[in-house]
Amino acid sequence: MLCQTVNDETELRLIDREHSKELFGLFEVNREHLRRWHPWVDMMNSVAVVEKSIAAWQQQYAGKQGYHTGIWFQKQFCGMISFLNVDCSNRWTALFYWLDAAHQGQGIMTSCCRAMIDHGFDAWKLNRITIECATDNSRSRAIPERLGFRFEGIVRGIEWLHDHYVDHAMYGLLRSDHRKNYSPSPLLATAPVARGSHSFRPG
Repeated sequence: MLCQTVNDETELRLIDREHSKELFGLFEVNREHLRRWHPWVDMMNSVAVVEKSIAAWQQQYAGKQGYHTGIWFQKQFCGMISFLNVDCSNRWTALFYWLDAAHQGQGIMTSCCRAMIDHGFDAWKLNRITIECATDNSRSRAIPERLGFRFEGIVRGIEWLHDHYVDHAMYGLLRSDHRKNYSPSPLLATAPVARGSHSFRPG
């Protein structure tokens, strides 16, 4: 299993089918919390559906088209962070994340995003990473702003959120931007980025 150390308390692990029940339980506990900004959570309504989703994520990973990891903080599964729809030809991907309500406000997601960004530019050789979120989702927008992403504009009416359309704020980070202000994630200099044999080389 691919595993990445973020810091002394946090670890990322590639999502596997063995995590199906635990992930579904996390959805159940956080359903109302996640529904505010993530309409897809309504579709995650059984362990069987979660298992099918994980199988699709594994196919994406095998095809170098996606990378879906769980977040473990103090050995507790508390969220996910992913590279969505990797564009190998153009070396680009979108970073997506969500966190259990009980674990917010501790800097966990910022640290995980920083680790994923480092991994994307260093191991996956990406040129561009984007983060896109609803304009009113101030907590989510604070992360790319904190990590040096450039605000690139508003995409109007792009997502149907239960009963209305919402606009998205688009943020982008290029490899060249990242290198100018590079500060490696804690432990990445001493701990292996991944334990496993998978190596991504786009194109």
